[in-house]
Amino acid sequence: MSAPHHVNGAYDLSTVMPPDGTALGTVIGGSLTKGLEVRLAAGRLVEEIAAGRYVTIEATGQKFFGMITDVELRAASEAVLRQPPEPDDGFLRAIFAGTAVYAVLHVMPMLRVTGAAASTPEPVKTVPSHFSAVRDATQAEVSQIFGEDGPGHFVIGTPLDMDVKVCLSYDRFIERSNGIFGKSGTGKTFLTRSILTHLIDKSSAQRDRGKRSVNLVFDMHNEYGWEGSSEGGTGKVKALKQLLGNAVAVMTLDEASSRRRGVRYDTAITIRYQDIEPGDIAVLQQTLNLTDNAVEAAHELAKHFGQPHWLRGAMELVESDEETADLLQRRGIHAATILNLRRGLQRLVRNKHFLVEHGGADSVQSILKYLLHGTNVVLEFGAYGNDLPAYMLVANVLTRRLHEVYRERIEAVHGGTGEPPPHLIITIEEAHKFLNPQVARQTIFGEIAREMRKYHVTLLVIDQRPSAIDDEVLSQIATRITCLLDNERDIDAALGGIAGARELRAVLAKLETKQQALILGHAVPMPVVVRTETYGTEAFYATFRQRLGVPPPPVDDLYAP
Repeated sequence: MSAPHHVNGAYDLSTVMPPDGTALGTVIGGSLTKGLEVRLAAGRLVEEIAAGRYVTIEATGQKFFGMITDVELRAASEAVLRQPPEPDDGFLRAIFAGTAVYAVLHVMPMLRVTGAAASTPEPVKTVPSHFSAVRDATQAEVSQIFGEDGPGHFVIGTPLDMDVKVCLSYDRFIERSNGIFGKSGTGKTFLTRSILTHLIDKSSAQRDRGKRSVNLVFDMHNEYGWEGSSEGGTGKVKALKQLLGNAVAVMTLDEASSRRRGVRYDTAITIRYQDIEPGDIAVLQQTLNLTDNAVEAAHELAKHFGQPHWLRGAMELVESDEETADLLQRRGIHAATILNLRRGLQRLVRNKHFLVEHGGADSVQSILKYLLHGTNVVLEFGAYGNDLPAYMLVANVLTRRLHEVYRERIEAVHGGTGEPPPHLIITIEEAHKFLNPQVARQTIFGEIAREMRKYHVTLLVIDQRPSAIDDEVLSQIATRITCLLDNERDIDAALGGIAGARELRAVLAKLETKQQALILGHAVPMPVVVRTETYGTEAFYATFRQRLGVPPPPVDDLYAP
């Protein structure tokens, strides 16, 4: 940036300040830890400046990038405030504006670029000098920070009050577990559908880069497979299978529900008694109202009856039977404990048509076949989506088995045999049920979150109560996409361990109820507030059909079962 030129007794600022319409103001103070104070430029309306907006700060030989975290009104003299102009005195108010009274923007500097425009942004370790010019960030600058839409990045939305696109890093997003948080009704499902669509799209271009990924979605409320509800719930939008065709396979636990809803599904899933282990029952302890002793008894009975038969054996125990009494005495189990365990198990299996005692296919092998071939899988729960024990049981059983297979394959690769499988991203809703402090160490989901990318399996957790997730697990959620939260504990949890959490807390509290999110963590170089993409428009559909080469389905055949 060049120095101002002295012209006819005055300084020409055109070489310093940006073009009209983009100048925001001038740095007048601040610090590295507390942020910068920027006096709003004359001619800019304070009402048009929103917290979360991105700005560029022009300094000597370098640029700083930051976010507006607060907007403050100030006065040069207290006398003006003691006797303000009348509301209808526009002349006096115009005189005072920008002189006697003015606005100050609080800006958190986050990154800086030195030298050439192609330089890599780096974290800030200092601040720009007094009177540095502040302006709106351009699309080129935002792309320099967040990347451009391409094989390694995908668009997530636009910063507030700005007409530029912000991207997430595909490579970094699939590396570690991620979370989408927000209170009920903030659009988490629509945001998740959009992200999954982008992940599938980008993965199709990754074969030569070794960055393939596949998704397994536990679709609790039937929103991700064939079609889902539109915003407001008044209509329908295309979900992953209908939009992306053969890149997605839909499986169902409830064939009758799928047929009633006209859903094209590829395979019906069953869970065999022999697939259920005592550890799966431990995950359901709170949901089934089981005592600690009952959970321990399940492990003891598995040792006695053997893994394939313990579930049926436990349900058929009669506490008054002499043989049962002898077994309980040898295993150190109280009769009341068996009653509690049996009641919980009977509730678990009652009216669950997907649970089979004899026969039934190995559903894990069916799912694995699709995943290893690069086909994404959506598992619809049908009517069982409102049955929390059924949802938790199926998710834990299938994920545990898949994780075992992935671990074996990765260990084989490390031993010099076999090919690495595509990176598996498992999407779960109501994540705190699996990851709360009481059960996180017992669920496979807690293990996956803690071990990060070791075995090419990570999580995409969706939840409205991040505060209920175990702190150790939450610390491993690398990228957090947070919609509006109004519970103080949830806000603290979503921002835990993040630099500048105090300033970001104010930004998060000002989000609108729908289609806005604060994104921070591993997949973005700096926190960003965006208005997320609108899922379900014809333009959105056309983009992915064109990229993936999927022809649009015939209109008359759209909802055929």
